[in-house]
Amino acid sequence: MKPLTEQDIRSSFINCSKGDAKRLTLPRDLGQRPWDDLDFLGWRDPGAPDRSYLVTERDGRPVGVALRFPSSQRGFLHRSMCSLCLTTHRGGGVSLMAARKAGPAGREGNSVGLYMCTDLACSLYLRGKKVPDSGARFEESLTLEEQIARTTGHLSAFLDKLYA
Repeated sequence: MKPLTEQDIRSSFINCSKGDAKRLTLPRDLGQRPWDDLDFLGWRDPGAPDRSYLVTERDGRPVGVALRFPSSQRGFLHRSMCSLCLTTHRGGGVSLMAARKAGPAGREGNSVGLYMCTDLACSLYLRGKKVPDSGARFEESLTLEEQIARTTGHLSAFLDKLYA
């Protein structure tokens, strides 16, 4: 992923107002992010524990999505799988992230949801740069490039639903 500036990020959101995008909390470490290892930028809002944000590249430009998820966490023994990167986590490591649809449908309250890694570090889990709390990912017969393509394909399908 290409490095993004604060302005790139704030102007990329498709499912919130410009005012909301202007007020949202951005990661402080944008300059230190491992951009070459990211398929999308994702972060949680430290001031609002039920909000996360995701920015990816689509058709050569950044597209941002504001997400919400329930603050209740699952039990320690419960395991869930991320729908994007297929990493399994125990406890609250996977959350149902809901995003308002873009345009009139979103203003009417329509939303789309997807189970994702709560920390939105899918790209780093795929590349082995971050290890889930459960200790490891399942071994796959797909190459890393195929796993990345699958993950970005799942993300693209999610974004398509936001526009529908």
